[in-house]
Amino acid sequence: MDERVGAKKWLPLESNPEIMNQFVQGLGFPSDTEFVDVYGFDDELLAMVPRPVLAVLFLFPINEESEVQRNAEEGHKVSDKVYFMKQTVGNACGTVGLLHAVGNILSQVHIAEGSYFERFFEATAKMTPNERAEFLEKDAEIEGAHSVAASAGDTKPPNLDASVDLHFVCFVCVDGDLYELDGRKPQPICYGPSTFDTVLEDSIRVIKEAIQRSPNSVNFNVIALSKVV
Repeated sequence: MDERVGAKKWLPLESNPEIMNQFVQGLGFPSDTEFVDVYGFDDELLAMVPRPVLAVLFLFPINEESEVQRNAEEGHKVSDKVYFMKQTVGNACGTVGLLHAVGNILSQVHIAEGSYFERFFEATAKMTPNERAEFLEKDAEIEGAHSVAASAGDTKPPNLDASVDLHFVCFVCVDGDLYELDGRKPQPICYGPSTFDTVLEDSIRVIKEAIQRSPNSVNFNVIALSKVV
């Protein structure tokens, strides 16, 4: 979803770890770190998620409750080590979420030399969140990769003109704190202390609260980015 009148729109990315892994690995992400489904919030189900978890993606429906909460969040401290970008391309929240995940764990993974990701993050390292959004909007290479990934899901993608009411955000641990990164918001949201050992559980705590605010919705999904080797 995007709020700018006349904004460029992409096809939405399916919440599918297999598609996401193919997408990011084609851009230079290592195969020893993968997106995996989180099947539930019970301890037994969370224990099935490979560790360490480096980031968490959350897909949720945009509705009146989520919009009220979005507009109420402001004024949090933000570490200058957080990689954050705005979203100006309609339906690009999946790719923005992936970029938020990868951009905040560059010290934890080995990005392929000469790859798209290496070039993208070097080029945008010192940009503002708005400048990064503009860079993404004009980047034909990742637009093409996104289009391939969005067309490869199990469900037929909607028409470009269709209204999409689902949205991705990313949770990461940076500089000892848990952050929610949402390109529709003015800045990252800090939720307090966290570590790579607890980032999944800390994210789930915030996600549960979000789900409870929308008791009539069922379109939620959680995906973890984990070291698998």
